[in-house]
Amino acid sequence: MTEADQVPPGLDPGIPSPARIYDYLLGGDNNFPADRAAAEQIMQAVPEIRDAAWSNRGFHQRAATWIAEHGVRQFIDIGSGLPTVGNTHEVVRQVAPDARVVYVDNDPLVRLHSEALLTDTSTIKVILGDLRDPDGILGDPGLRELIDFAEPTGLLMTGVMMFVADGSDPWGLVGRYVRELAPGSYLSLSHLSADHKSPRAVQGFRAVFDTATEQLYFRSKPEVERFFIGLELVPPYDGAEPGLSYTGVWGAEDVAMADSDGSRWLWCGVARRP
Repeated sequence: MTEADQVPPGLDPGIPSPARIYDYLLGGDNNFPADRAAAEQIMQAVPEIRDAAWSNRGFHQRAATWIAEHGVRQFIDIGSGLPTVGNTHEVVRQVAPDARVVYVDNDPLVRLHSEALLTDTSTIKVILGDLRDPDGILGDPGLRELIDFAEPTGLLMTGVMMFVADGSDPWGLVGRYVRELAPGSYLSLSHLSADHKSPRAVQGFRAVFDTATEQLYFRSKPEVERFFIGLELVPPYDGAEPGLSYTGVWGAEDVAMADSDGSRWLWCGVARRP
């Protein structure tokens, strides 16, 4: 019996969720049969999906580290997913041992497992919240206890905005969070894209989430760039111009070796609030 067999109130294990599907793709065991079946279905349509998942995770870790290296000591990780190797607080504390981190996710299992693992509640918090409710998240007492909005913050939104429909104004939502941040803060964001991918693979990918807790939305590079309007994008790697890149390439030492079919499913970027 795995820890996932502990079902918290409000969770239907028969409906797959993005956090648990992602956990399975990364080799975790905090998932249910419905999540594993959904992940296997995605792998049939997109054989390189595990590579995409690891590429996205690697971007998250490299970007968080980079932001810490640029002096930020507090982070909000929205859509944090289930705990795994190299969580946000673990990677940023290699740079800044005193870094404070607030994890946010709308899957009750994330909160259950995170709270069991994160014993340092004085500098790490886990809150249950839906990113489509920015006022609720930003006003949460637990978040306010750790995050001082007068200081620069690292806002991490890795692979989460792709679950927000256009009708919910995903760009406006990101803008609401960013406006709360002090100058010198950073936004790190990645997003699935159908650019340069076959319609058949995209449809097979999307169809899995038709019966999941969240629907899936692919966006083009210009649409992903809109999340960074008003911010200063940083170069994704040495020698590059400021802008977006594929997740595997961002922060890579050898760009040619880091590029892959899986990586090319996601655009990403890191940008500074002036």
